[in-house]
Amino acid sequence: MFESMPRREFLWRIGGGLGGIALTELLGREGLIAGTDSSRPRPRAELNGGLHHRAKVRRVVQLFMNGGVSQMDTFDYKPELHRRHGQPFDPGTHIEAPTSVPGNLMKSPFPFRQHGESGRWVSSVFPEIATRVDDLAFLMALSSKTNVHGPASYMMNCGFLMPGFPCLGAWLSYGLGSLGDNLPSFVVLPDPRGLPYNAKGNFTAGFLPQSHQGTILDASAPRPIPDLFPPSSAGFLTPASQRDGLEMLKRLNRRHAASHEGDTRLEARIAAYELAARMQSSAPEALDLAGETPATRALYGLEDPITADFGRRCLLARRLLERGVRFVQVWSGAGGPTKNWDNHSNIPKELPAIARTVDRPTAALLRDLKARGLLEDTLVLWSTEFGRMPFTQGATGRDHNGGTSVAWLAGAGIKGGSAHGRSDPWAWKAADGQTYCYDLHATILHLMGIDHTRLTFRHNGIDRRLTDVHGQVVHEILA
Repeated sequence: MFESMPRREFLWRIGGGLGGIALTELLGREGLIAGTDSSRPRPRAELNGGLHHRAKVRRVVQLFMNGGVSQMDTFDYKPELHRRHGQPFDPGTHIEAPTSVPGNLMKSPFPFRQHGESGRWVSSVFPEIATRVDDLAFLMALSSKTNVHGPASYMMNCGFLMPGFPCLGAWLSYGLGSLGDNLPSFVVLPDPRGLPYNAKGNFTAGFLPQSHQGTILDASAPRPIPDLFPPSSAGFLTPASQRDGLEMLKRLNRRHAASHEGDTRLEARIAAYELAARMQSSAPEALDLAGETPATRALYGLEDPITADFGRRCLLARRLLERGVRFVQVWSGAGGPTKNWDNHSNIPKELPAIARTVDRPTAALLRDLKARGLLEDTLVLWSTEFGRMPFTQGATGRDHNGGTSVAWLAGAGIKGGSAHGRSDPWAWKAADGQTYCYDLHATILHLMGIDHTRLTFRHNGIDRRLTDVHGQVVHEILA
């Protein structure tokens, strides 16, 4: 029934006056009516879809490594750790570890080698990503204000240590909207082993209208979007019964709206119903990998049990970007003490195992986007919540470290082969060019044609923004 029903008729039927709110939003976005909410930013065609200046990036895919990637064992080569391996760590100031007693310095158990024309050092755990270093720009001294997973994940995703603030994807959805009408503007592909620290709090719209929160797709499930279609057992659903149900929902929506003025949750639900109706025809095709060539499937490692899951989600991310999704987030690692990048116990054993799951698919995504011309207006971001300590925890593990970590970007507007910042000789703290999430977020917004100081939302008497009162664009890594 819903597939054949015109979109606007569907809205009016499902919620009467409240359906009209969603319809008004749709028409306003298309510029078909006057008097729409002028407080919401609108992309400008003359700025290539930007708000405040010309945009170089139209869409973003973020690969988030949940648990805290060890920087000195991946991208931050430190000869000093080799020279002083096994010695006590004495930087001349007090040291402490969040969950353990500081041990002796530990060199990386993995050999490092320089790669590409840029000569970027990469360890042996990332042999495929190493081949792409000339396309990447590194932030080598990215710090956090905490070394606790939950607050650090909030900070890297939402710009604040506390819950309740909108994440990057929600801000982009609010500021720029969708690139198409048939799929969400913000999609999340979590690790099938479990949601990350903070669970859905990392994908939240916070105080923004709830329609901007991330849409979670379970890529490993037979039906990645639950309840998009009625179950086959629901033979009692007939066109007449669905009409009756919609009439009842219309009355309930009117009653609820009358008693909850200013509450955006029902409006968001109506918008979700409207989107779900359109997704009944568009989502199955977008999520169906059967049409991908054997060469593409092999590129992403879909036939290898080690890389199949992350490879599938990276390939889905590419397909979603192609079809108009603005922001796609792909997670590696669940919350909790295992099945992620939180390598407290045994770096030589734990780190290579999880690195192998993402290395080939990540390099494949970069190659595929570039071959299809999508990197010309797409940004790829690889990040984690914090780094790890240069000394041991137990025998061969490493504890949390908010002092420095590594992130990299690739794609539109990025100066490939560049780097900004430097950690100290032990990769313990930032030494030069220190950046925080505020600077990373400001840079991403800048590439998308947004002045991060001007993308605001009035909440509880404060003009809130993603970067709070901080943030500088990192021009050193921009083309």
